[in-house]
Amino acid sequence: MRLSRLAGVLFGVLLAVCLGAAASAARAQAQIAWAPCGGSNDFACGHLTVPLDPSGGTPGTITLAIRRHRAPVGEAKDAIVALAGGPGQAAIPFAEQFAQLLGPIADTRDLIVFDQRGIGLSHPLSCHRFEISANTSPGPAIAECAAQIGPTRTFYATADSVADIEAIRVAGGYEKLVLYGTSYGTKVAEEYAQDYPSHVEALILDSVVPPNGPDPLDRATFAAIPRILRQLCAARACSQITPNPVGDLARLVRRLARGALHGRVIDGRGVAHTVQITSDDLLAILIEGDLEPTLRSEVPATIRAAADGDTAPLAQLQARADSGEESEAESPSESFDNPLYFATSCEDEEFPWNRAASPRTRLAEANAQIRALGESAIAPFETANVLDLSDMQACAFWPFTTPAPTADEAPFPSVPTLILSGADDLRTPTANAREVAAQIPGSHLLVVPNTGHSVLGSDPTHCASDALQALFAGKPIKPCSAAPPPPILRLTPLPPARLSDIAPAKGNRGLPGRTLEAVVLTLEDFDHQLALRLIKALASDELGSSFSLRVGGLRAGWAGLADEAVSFDGYSYVPGVTVSGKLTPHTIELHIGGAMAAHGNLLADPQSSGPHKTLGGALGGRRVHLQGAGPAALGAQAALADLG
Repeated sequence: MRLSRLAGVLFGVLLAVCLGAAASAARAQAQIAWAPCGGSNDFACGHLTVPLDPSGGTPGTITLAIRRHRAPVGEAKDAIVALAGGPGQAAIPFAEQFAQLLGPIADTRDLIVFDQRGIGLSHPLSCHRFEISANTSPGPAIAECAAQIGPTRTFYATADSVADIEAIRVAGGYEKLVLYGTSYGTKVAEEYAQDYPSHVEALILDSVVPPNGPDPLDRATFAAIPRILRQLCAARACSQITPNPVGDLARLVRRLARGALHGRVIDGRGVAHTVQITSDDLLAILIEGDLEPTLRSEVPATIRAAADGDTAPLAQLQARADSGEESEAESPSESFDNPLYFATSCEDEEFPWNRAASPRTRLAEANAQIRALGESAIAPFETANVLDLSDMQACAFWPFTTPAPTADEAPFPSVPTLILSGADDLRTPTANAREVAAQIPGSHLLVVPNTGHSVLGSDPTHCASDALQALFAGKPIKPCSAAPPPPILRLTPLPPARLSDIAPAKGNRGLPGRTLEAVVLTLEDFDHQLALRLIKALASDELGSSFSLRVGGLRAGWAGLADEAVSFDGYSYVPGVTVSGKLTPHTIELHIGGAMAAHGNLLADPQSSGPHKTLGGALGGRRVHLQGAGPAALGAQAALADLG
């Protein structure tokens, strides 16, 4: 399972910098010939040829692709340079985003963005066998592709990227650098600061990987899972869901230890697909929530439902998590490079084995270290999950060309430093940030609530951005307030497992009243699905006058948005209750069916509107009505009006 790879592939990003002072400025500037970039008035394009082997022991060169945004004020003596995360993610596609995130701090500094050696436009490594299926053992592919790359595979470690940064600094004639890293980029920034302390102006470390990380055993991640679940349920947020979210997770993991669960996912045509759910899948969902916070908001209710035997919500959430992973890895703009990921990670990480041993012996040594952790270190998950989450199953087959890395204990420079950590981050938990903050004199650690990985890009408030600007303005950095999450990130309710679990809608009674309340919950569920799709469409610039979508119900059927109307076809959220019909900005006509429901029809009172809208009709031969259904159940009408 390539979750460690995805840990680096965030819509995250790094800015690590360089340029400046080992040769004359005039001569250095001539080493990078800048020219206008096609399609951009903000960035200039350039290239720099650097040694394949920074030590000079092996001949060969690599040409780095670079983009520069000139400081609009004066002649910049310092620069900010960007690297993406990963390792294995190109940085140049994120150039515009870097400029937006940095804001005013780039007014007096050049912004330099370059693709790390081995990715993007900088001599990308390639090997088709690195396109590994999640269900296939990666070992043989790793060994084959390492052999295809050849002996030069040793020159793609973090230390080599650090040497490239220094080469860019020198070639650009810059005196000092602001190193801004996200995820794996923080490791590059930290190592540069340790190796070239006199050339560092400031550090911005977002979602921290410690200098001697990442930990192959992912101990900080496993330790953070119970804390983050309790955090999500703080201030009685789970009072209607569960009294014990960690206990629910433990029950579910124990059940999965006996064998995979199966659940049904309904597609946009209303067709059911059976999916398998393992404890590795459950762990993947939790970690994918770092990048997709709406997944995180559904975790407590979904885990509780599955622990109680209702697997449909978990199957639906897994499908969404898998969709998120695919879009991250497959998007051309993200241009993630698997060969570079393994070339860097396998050589860099301090795996618990003898590099001279056979792959089988390495894995045996790794499993011995995992067992030595003890159950409490990884609970409620199990030892097999540790191995599956890590890079160890792949890198055990890597033909190492260098000795194991030694611990880097070099001091950090005492420079202005902002360390950002998402309070809900499982990929790079806050424990990592605290570890690095303790090593950097005078650093500021800012923990941002309701935020996962890549803080500057995902903070729902302005807290992280304000702290960044305060650091460079010499002003105090204020802690983030513990505000409630925005509505779209609030915890979703526990889906009813049966109609009898639902109380009748207010003012109604019996089976018709429960059916009416089930309809309200069903429409609320569609509102939530619609909101998720609209957010995704906005993020990808797909929202327009012709925007349409179709989603499957949790239990059955489908609902679709097209031509300023929502159509329901057997859409089911509550078992045994289906909704069919149409909803427009001004009308609602619904037919209610299903094996457990009181059948009938519901209409919106044409004389009512907004918060006073009335939904009424006959169910099971009895008149029913719901006053004030607008804001609670019929939010889709408001969305339709906005789209129109």
